[in-house]
Amino acid sequence: MENEALITEAPFAPVTYERRVRNDLEDKLPKPYMPRALVAPDTDHPNGTPGHRHNYMSVLQQHAAFFDQDDNGIIYPWETYIGCRAIGFNPTASLVFSILINVAMSYPTLPGWLPSPFFPIYVHNIHKAKHGSASGTYDTEGRYTPANIELMFSKYARTVPDKLTFGEVWDLTEGNRVAFDIFGWMAAKMEWGLLYVLARDEDGMLSKEAVRRCFDGSLFEYCAKMNMGGGQGKIG
Repeated sequence: MENEALITEAPFAPVTYERRVRNDLEDKLPKPYMPRALVAPDTDHPNGTPGHRHNYMSVLQQHAAFFDQDDNGIIYPWETYIGCRAIGFNPTASLVFSILINVAMSYPTLPGWLPSPFFPIYVHNIHKAKHGSASGTYDTEGRYTPANIELMFSKYARTVPDKLTFGEVWDLTEGNRVAFDIFGWMAAKMEWGLLYVLARDEDGMLSKEAVRRCFDGSLFEYCAKMNMGGGQGKIG
């Protein structure tokens, strides 16, 4: 009889059968439950993204740092706009995103209590802007937890392993909802929607590799390079 302490499905909780979790992660990735500060590994990339420089920033800081155009640790709305344009969004969308992102994320990251009319985002405090109803792949200090990205796909990637359809992305955001967390619901829908638009493949699927590289920011570098005609191929 299977050890009940290791069973992942409960007969009276059908959702545990619908959203299955993996039990083989430690066979492919050392300590998958341990949050990583500098790199974003998964079972296919146990050492993170090859060639990606972490510059001793947390994984969440790396995600944000792409938009810091002058590398001074502060992201202003016009820098967010430039970053959005670089990865392929049109001027109107980039303008809207830069306003929404900086207005929503600026104040929690400020070093003091007074708000700034320029809505800067301070990269070293980006962990303070983490919202609820997320996947939990980033912890509250901005580290990256490999197990959570693997569980994300084992629960929701039902059509193709390690890839998500738009409907499965929607189900993922619905499954991560925390009660009464309206801001978190909206933020998660927007973030995953933008990621899907940015990184879906020719079959309309969002790969685990694209999602993983979004977490460490290397996806943005890749997209910017592709947008400039400096690379070939697709992620995932």
